[in-house]
Amino acid sequence: MTTPMADDRSAPARIMVVDDVEVNRDLLSRRLQRMGHVVTTANDGQEALDLTREGNWDLIMLDVMMPVLDGIGALTALKANESTQHIPVIMISANTELETVVKCIELGAEDYLPKPFDPVLLRARVGASLEKKRLRDREQARSRRMQKDLEVGARIQRDFLPESLPTVPGYQFAARFEPAREVGGDFYDAFRLPDGAVALVLGDVCDKGVGAALFMALFRSLIRAVSASQIGSHSVEMLESRVLHAVTVTNDYIANTHGRANMFATLFVGALDPATGTIAYVNGGHEPPRVVRATGTVRAMLPPTGPAVGMLPEIPFTAGTIVLEPGETLLVLTDGITESRAPNGLLFGDDATDALLTAPADSVDVLLDRVLDAVHEHAAGEPAADDVTLLAVRRA
Repeated sequence: MTTPMADDRSAPARIMVVDDVEVNRDLLSRRLQRMGHVVTTANDGQEALDLTREGNWDLIMLDVMMPVLDGIGALTALKANESTQHIPVIMISANTELETVVKCIELGAEDYLPKPFDPVLLRARVGASLEKKRLRDREQARSRRMQKDLEVGARIQRDFLPESLPTVPGYQFAARFEPAREVGGDFYDAFRLPDGAVALVLGDVCDKGVGAALFMALFRSLIRAVSASQIGSHSVEMLESRVLHAVTVTNDYIANTHGRANMFATLFVGALDPATGTIAYVNGGHEPPRVVRATGTVRAMLPPTGPAVGMLPEIPFTAGTIVLEPGETLLVLTDGITESRAPNGLLFGDDATDALLTAPADSVDVLLDRVLDAVHEHAAGEPAADDVTLLAVRRA
């Protein structure tokens, strides 16, 4: 395993000199030490491989012709090992071995140094190899920092999702979320409102990655805060007013405050009256949710009642209303389901999604797991191109 070298070009490097001829080892070691480097020697390729397991190296200078294990064998082993494959290797060669040196370069050697050793050439080639390693070490350190930041972001994003779903007598709630990357733009939410109604939210922010995740948090927080600020009766008019207000305020804030970012979301926001099963909703350009009978047939699709949210201020939205009858399920999903691709490019599609609903499911958890399992099987190991999110509500 290698460790990053210091960014200071004058910092000493740890170099291994591998040569079966003692005179060559000593000569090369002394010159490298005069450059300020720390040098360890090995008599053959096998000894060199053993030394790589005992420490960290910035450069290996490897003779081509050696007993026990020659330079080609040692180089091949070094490049085949994940922990040593990035250590730069300079081949030491006689002028008569240039054809072999070419082969070594093809196998991954960084450079070569002809015998007898020229001090100026030695300094130049060692310096160039070490500088490349410094650059690679800095890139790896930057990559590790970015990965750590993404992991932190993923944890924060999970915290924006509800820790648990509401417990409402006579209803089942379930949700699933699988981001295509470490962080994603999809989100869902379900929470009790102050007057006892239940808010149902599922959104899909445009784009992917960190930018989408930041706006996902903003959309989710706005919807939750605005929805909870209104208290009233459970009349159809009040439920519709509540979801319209939440979507309109969110739309205008995003468009007016963050319009230059050109970020928007398709969004389903519903308010459920548990007593009657009435759901007032706004569908802002989102994949139509399905209302599924207990028999598995789709009774209704809830088409968009307005455009995507956050594109322009003062966009008019309208509300729709549907009653969830006993035994029926409301299924809301993102297009990461229907647009999941198989290795041959075939989309999963709406028909395959609807077909999964026909078989009885003892719970909405079972139903959502069935959908996810089918999508995973369809993708057959292909990386997901989009986030996958589902939210389901069943009335007993």
